[in-house]
Formats: sequence, structure tokens, C-alpha cells
Amino acid sequence: MANGRVSILVEGLNFFYGKKQALFGVGIEIYRNQITALIGPSGCGKSTFLKVLNRMHELVPGARVEGRVTIEGADIYNNGVDVAQLRKNVGMVFQKANPFPKSIYDNVAFGPKLHGVRGARDLDAIVEDSLRRAGLFDEVKDRLREPALGLSGGQQQRLCIARALAVGPKILLLDEPASALDPIATAKLEELIQDLKSSYTIVIVTHNMQQAARCSDSTAFFYMGRLIEYDKTEAIFVTPTKKETEDYITGKFG
Repeated sequence: MANGRVSILVEGLNFFYGKKQALFGVGIEIYRNQITALIGPSGCGKSTFLKVLNRMHELVPGARVEGRVTIEGADIYNNGVDVAQLRKNVGMVFQKANPFPKSIYDNVAFGPKLHGVRGARDLDAIVEDSLRRAGLFDEVKDRLREPALGLSGGQQQRLCIARALAVGPKILLLDEPASALDPIATAKLEELIQDLKSSYTIVIVTHNMQQAARCSDSTAFFYMGRLIEYDKTEAIFVTPTKKETEDYITGKFG
């Protein structure tokens, strides 16, 4: 472990949807309290890799993993791993905001209730803290009991982040969280992600190269199911060592 800073260690990862292989021999160390961006063309394995990190792929029939994935020192594919607890520790926010058809309050309180928090005062405190962390509380504090689906797209996405934060994760996985947002909402979301990295390890899949360059500390370039290059973001964008990386970043394909 590099100075105890490695949060996620992946070794020899192969991934299959039935007979089709989607990831080939991926190995990577992702560091604590950093933002790591995953870039690459559509269908190159970025979102699949993200799902492997909290076993979300197991919802797909025929999906299969080979290799080792260790999070905070524990192998998440060991027999006996509590998958519900894993997903509590490794929160995920998807490309399209997906609030539950409930109130703003109940969206955030849902996870804590599921994990046994019952007291109204405790739930109130978690909801307020999570919404504050997601930069949303001041915008919604007077309408917590109103439907979440009445929020704007950007607010809905920040609500989904608050919902993930409410169960106390260590890691946040963000799968193209700004792809459906306008530039103002995107800027707010990027600012939020920067604020959150002091408390969480963040992995973000993005198609937006400028976003990766602006937001992330490290960048991993995936191509055709393989991890081609992984380095500090500045190195990837300024002095990539692999021709495929340079070609992708300079727009020769993508």
C-alpha cells in the first residue's frame, strides 16, 4: 500500500457478460481523497469497471468477474462479504438523476431507515447534513416534504448525491453525473465534487475531456476493455506516453 493512501486496489481484473469479455486484465491503484476520472470512447468498459467496484454488475444475469478487487484492505469478492454493507460503503450516482417518487426528505432518509435508523431527530440530522454536503439544503429547506421530482435536473442530481452520502460511504462512484445537465448545473456539480474529495474517495466516469481535466487528480484512459494509461491528470493530458491516449485526447477518435 503506497503510504497507506490506496483506497481501491484492482489486480488482474477480467469481466464477462456471458461469453462476451468486456474488461481485460485491468490493474489500478486508486488513491484516498482524490478524484480519479475514467475516460475513453463509449463501450470501452468504463461504466462496467465502476459497477465492479460495488458489485452492481451482479444485477445483470450471466455477469462474471475474475481477478481481485480490494477496497480499504478488504477483498470485496471474498465469500461472506455482505453486499448490502459494501454498497453502503461504496455509493453510486448514475448518469440520469433517479430520485424516488417520494418527498425530498424521504429520498435522503430512505437509506438510513433501511440500515436501522429510526429516531425522528436522528433522521432529521442526517437529512440536513447530507443535503448540506451536497450543496442543496439552502435551496430546499422550506420544501423538504414536497416531491423530489419537482426539483430541477441539477438539483435532482445533487439530491441523488445527498441520498448516497446519507448512509455514510467511504467511496463515491459517479457515472457521467453531469451528462444531462446544463453548463450552470454542471459547474455547481463540479464544485461540489471538489468539496467532497476531502471526505471521500471519488471515481467519476466522464465523456467530457474538459471536465476530467478540470476536476480530477488522476485520469485512467480505457480503450476496448483495456486500461491503456493511468497517471496524474496533467500528465495524461499534457504528456501521454501511449499513442492511443494521445489520439483520443487530440480528437482523432472517440
